[in-house]
Amino acid sequence: MHAVMSTPVSERAAPAPTGPNPLVEATQSPAQLVVLWIFVVAPFVALLAAIPLAWGWGVSTLDIVMAGAGYLIAIAGVTVGFHRHLTHGSFKARRPLRIALAVAGCLAVEGAPTKWVADHRRHHAFTDREGDPHSPWRYGTGVLALAKGLLYAHCGWLLNREITNKSRFAPDLLADRDIRVVDRLFVPLIVASLLVPAAIGGLVTGSWTGALTAFFWAGLVRMALLHHVTWSVNSICHVVGERPFASKDRATNFWPLAILSFGESWHNSHHADPTIARHGVLRGQLDPGARLIRLFEKAGWVHDVRWPTAARIAAKRVPVQEGRPVRRSLSSP
Repeated sequence: MHAVMSTPVSERAAPAPTGPNPLVEATQSPAQLVVLWIFVVAPFVALLAAIPLAWGWGVSTLDIVMAGAGYLIAIAGVTVGFHRHLTHGSFKARRPLRIALAVAGCLAVEGAPTKWVADHRRHHAFTDREGDPHSPWRYGTGVLALAKGLLYAHCGWLLNREITNKSRFAPDLLADRDIRVVDRLFVPLIVASLLVPAAIGGLVTGSWTGALTAFFWAGLVRMALLHHVTWSVNSICHVVGERPFASKDRATNFWPLAILSFGESWHNSHHADPTIARHGVLRGQLDPGARLIRLFEKAGWVHDVRWPTAARIAAKRVPVQEGRPVRRSLSSP
């Protein structure tokens, strides 16, 4: 296994902002906010409607297969591609795979690569402090304040008009020609992620009904489920769960989301050592994202993978209480 390398410049804590906010490069226009509202609300409404519609219409095998395949491609793109590769440099990928992962991440419909990476690096630089774009603790520790903070961290922050300064937090991606091209293709890729399943459903079934159900299940519902799983890492995984590792913030490990999030919900482990390729570092912690990286490594598609070492894991462990990992309460620091 490779030892964990030194933390790159993009991972180091930035100084607190003074005067005009240097973390923000611009504000979103009213039109951009309207589009964001649509992409936040519409898939969620579809997710709420999924059970009664399945009861009334049923769901075909084709719809399930396409929704599952679309989810796996997009979740791999945003977790392994956007997060572990582009944001933290947990491994180096050959150019075709780097581009493929960036494209797959766009299909999650959570932002273009450079914007997503800039937001996340800013999150690590100011986690749960002034400057963090989506901390659930921003309004305080009381029940109502925390409820408001959870909603904001989950999806409300997306509707904030501030746009993170990409020149400050993602200069490497701004200088990457391939990533710049993928950034420009973000909107067409969103359209494709919704219309390709519909087209396949219509062609296979030879009906408009087949196209509509495919659009609903493999487009909207798939997108909504992925959104709320990954957004839960921002919200739930900073409030509820266990903290077996020392970190300078409130990130927690929340096991129920481990498989659906591709291992991202081992969030305390990740914040304790952000650049490692495996987040589920303890025995029994399933991490599909790390398994995928291992497959890529064996195929020769990635190299210089920053796998965790036993010594580094042990060094970051915190004491246990009565034989159990320290558990995060709703108000503890």
